[in-house]
Amino acid sequence: MRPPLDDIALDTVFREARTHYGFRPEPIGEATLRQLYDLLKWGPTSMNCQPARYVFVASEEGKSRLMPALSEGNRDKSHEAPVTVIVAVDTRFYEHMPKVFPSSPNARDRFAANPDKASDTAWRNGTLQGAYLILAARMLGLDAGPMSGFDNAMVDEEFFSDGRYKSNFLVNLGVGGPDSRRPRGARLAFEEVAEVV
Repeated sequence: MRPPLDDIALDTVFREARTHYGFRPEPIGEATLRQLYDLLKWGPTSMNCQPARYVFVASEEGKSRLMPALSEGNRDKSHEAPVTVIVAVDTRFYEHMPKVFPSSPNARDRFAANPDKASDTAWRNGTLQGAYLILAARMLGLDAGPMSGFDNAMVDEEFFSDGRYKSNFLVNLGVGGPDSRRPRGARLAFEEVAEVV
């Protein structure tokens, strides 16, 4: 076994990290967004399928396109965040299977022939990749505010009009403001959620 990460790393990613509801105005450059993707892409997905797709909404023009789809309670914090990420799934992710999973030459055709399996695989693994994005952001010194509270159909029409990609959830990114966290919510105990058999 490799040694565990130290307490600073564990606190940064899990124990002291919080969802942020407000952000300081420092911008996030494209180089940082590329660094973020270059870290999160290593998280595992089934058959290495990598179905998540990301739109990093950082410009005023992009924000103006996104805002109408957000619930009223999410508009101010998303407008304030330097970047709001639309985490989406590629409904035809399997077209990349020959490249990403060459050990199974018929993987593409199996998914193409089974839309229900393809959909389940896309949503499960795309959500997992969205979680990797949040953890990677924290590792790079950014704060995150994942959220629902938006009209998926409106986002899809505005950003994915060809219908291939479907929005899953949003993540605000930036440097959190000093009062932008709520108190830590209770977590369930091991005995309430798990068993060893």
